[in-house]
Amino acid sequence: MSNRTLGLDDRLYHYLLDASLREDPLLAELRGQTAAMPEANYQIAPEQGQFMAFLARATGTRRYLEIGTFTGYSTLVVALALPADGEVIACDLSREWTDIARSFWKRAGIEDRIRLELRPALETLADLRDRGEDGRFDLAFIDADKTGYPEYYEQCLALLRPGGIVMVDNTLWSGTVADPADRSVDTEAIRAFNRQLQQDERIELSLIPIGDGLTLARKRSEAGTR
Repeated sequence: MSNRTLGLDDRLYHYLLDASLREDPLLAELRGQTAAMPEANYQIAPEQGQFMAFLARATGTRRYLEIGTFTGYSTLVVALALPADGEVIACDLSREWTDIARSFWKRAGIEDRIRLELRPALETLADLRDRGEDGRFDLAFIDADKTGYPEYYEQCLALLRPGGIVMVDNTLWSGTVADPADRSVDTEAIRAFNRQLQQDERIELSLIPIGDGLTLARKRSEAGTR
């Protein structure tokens, strides 16, 4: 028995996958194709994707907002968990990466649920807010440039309904956040962001040691949208 989170060596990690992962064959194919790319480390872990889909179903998510889409694994795994009238807004800058994503979304038959925005995410978020979309999303995922996390978070929090959840990736940053010798820009940005959320009374907070660290911030009902 243990009163702290277990470390996962390779043997235990593979057991975890064998014992619990239920990955759609199309998701596995997309993950395999992405693994051959130079940027393969941008890909979320399959067990994290399954957890995100679990959250989407458990919270009754119908509208999902994503900041950082890459080749579309996170988009696809969550979109497949939404009801038939579900809606996804996916933000990215790369047409090359998202062309791969769109081909898989089409094959999955859920392309019509996803609106891809190829421009700076803050522009899309500002437009959504200007159109009166505050409080109308159920779930958001942030997995983009680390120095941009604070502003992405603020805009997503405003767009979420009370009880909605912001999921933020890479918040353990390969463990370097706990290394005081690492003063790199991205590591310092994630440290500061983690401190910011720990002190944010507008949310309920949990940092889950899955993948590279996944922070869940649930918007409290009394939180303001501006």
